Amino acid sequence: METLRDTAFGKLVRLFSRYRWMQYPEEQDASVWTEYLKTETEKPEEEPSTPVNENENPEDLEAFGLYTVRSQLSSRSRRMSCASTVQDGNQGRSNGQPLVISWRGPDDSENPQNWSTKKKAFVSGLIWLLTFSIYVGSSIYTPGITGVTEQFNVSSVAALLGLTLFVLGYGLGPMVWSPLSEIPMIGRSPTYVLTLVVFVFFQFAVIYAKNFGMLLAFRFLTGFVGSPALATGAASMGDIWSPKVRDYMIGVWGMFAIAAPVLGPMLGGFAASAKGWTWTIWQLLWVSAFTLILLFFFLPETFTPNILARRARRVRRITGNSQYMSDSEIEIREIKSRDVLFEALVRPFQLCFFEPIVILLNLYISLIYGILYIWFEAFPIVFEEIHGFNPGESGLAFMGILVSTCCITIPAYFYWKYRYQSRYFDKNGNIAPEYQMPPACVGAFALPISLFWFGWTGNFESVHWIVPIIASMLFAVGGCLIFNCIFCYLAHAYPKYAASVLAGNDFMRSSFGAGFPLFASAMFHNLGVGWACTLLGCLTLCFVPFPFILLWRGRRIRMTSKYARHDI
Repeated sequence: METLRDTAFGKLVRLFSRYRWMQYPEEQDASVWTEYLKTETEKPEEEPSTPVNENENPEDLEAFGLYTVRSQLSSRSRRMSCASTVQDGNQGRSNGQPLVISWRGPDDSENPQNWSTKKKAFVSGLIWLLTFSIYVGSSIYTPGITGVTEQFNVSSVAALLGLTLFVLGYGLGPMVWSPLSEIPMIGRSPTYVLTLVVFVFFQFAVIYAKNFGMLLAFRFLTGFVGSPALATGAASMGDIWSPKVRDYMIGVWGMFAIAAPVLGPMLGGFAASAKGWTWTIWQLLWVSAFTLILLFFFLPETFTPNILARRARRVRRITGNSQYMSDSEIEIREIKSRDVLFEALVRPFQLCFFEPIVILLNLYISLIYGILYIWFEAFPIVFEEIHGFNPGESGLAFMGILVSTCCITIPAYFYWKYRYQSRYFDKNGNIAPEYQMPPACVGAFALPISLFWFGWTGNFESVHWIVPIIASMLFAVGGCLIFNCIFCYLAHAYPKYAASVLAGNDFMRSSFGAGFPLFASAMFHNLGVGWACTLLGCLTLCFVPFPFILLWRGRRIRMTSKYARHDI
């Protein structure tokens, strides 16, 4: 009942029943709410005499699971109010000061960190499914490109815009949805569910598009509105799981993000061959609609500030006293609108284009992401044109990437983290960001080897088709290791600006993923699969030294940044 009560369905039932059904404990027993009051001993004491240095003394990173746009704004507001605290002194609670509503105790069952393991796994599974449902929308379209060219009488390059605009849309979306999901009175669950409703119904506009312009417009819009989970899915894992488990859950979430575009061509290939290009979108509609139903009935809120803000609102309704507020509500009142706009819209670009380490890491990961989407265009050429597969069978060729990711790379990465990386954590659970990079050193060599191998074995009909598929498995090794290591590095090196750094990374990565496929087909046909893959392999070779440089001299470089963490 507790899980159902906190879902979108439960909230609607409570609203239409005027809060008579699915009541919270304080609504059933008016005396319970007094247990939510945060006592003076629970409140952190201000130490005005101690200088505030956000680089040397970062705040507790687990306050909100991971640092978010809202939490970095809140920390800014607390720093700005420090001067007034010095002037006012420790005068105690004034008549106009809000009374803070918090958890009922360390074992409060509404705290996501206290949920049972089964409930945590179930809710995490819903987020993983949502991520899969959106990401599959990019590549599931590609087998239908031929049908789009015939129906709308456009070139194949123009039809490919249906893929690239979708990718560009989910790169831009986090700039809006991430800050929105971190507003205390909105939270993650409504953002996920409401945007998914729009995503599902926009698929009808794609299927029944009257002209090519309408098709492209709604492909972009579906990518844009479907992007929240792609940006905040990792933060949702941080909401639920403890720091020791969180990295593993984020790795599983990333596995679903990789599996979706890999399975898309296979699912769409058989549908497009049998029923035409619109059936690729029908499949996307069915998957996302099924996910919407599950999320509507079973996805509770995971964002702590939202849970406590709604609890404070219930207490205000019960008592009629507007002074009862949660910490997040108190903090958000002190944040100026221009600060919100800066952190949400300007800070990601500032860090993305003016922070040396972030620039190089973003360029590296964006290049790999762009190469991935270029390389996907080689599969129809190798397996359909050279080996004679049909579109559905050509989609099955991507299974090598999926098997390598799920059965080899991620388990090996987890084993390394558990067996070796765990040695370098200090007693407070901190680790130098550079210790995230050893697997990336392995992945840096795996990428060019895979591309050379795939190009010169897939270029000849005499070579069995299984050989380039085995080569593709090595690409998954390189891509997964590099992606996970860089994401972890950025989150640990820029904890206070993790939301901004990762949002900028998502934007830059998606821009490469959107632009590169437009010239992929011409490149593979004009250069040949062998030489085209050689060119891509040489590009990845240029970045092979970079993980080693970060491992060797990363701390020295990090110390020159005014945004990166300096205390580890």
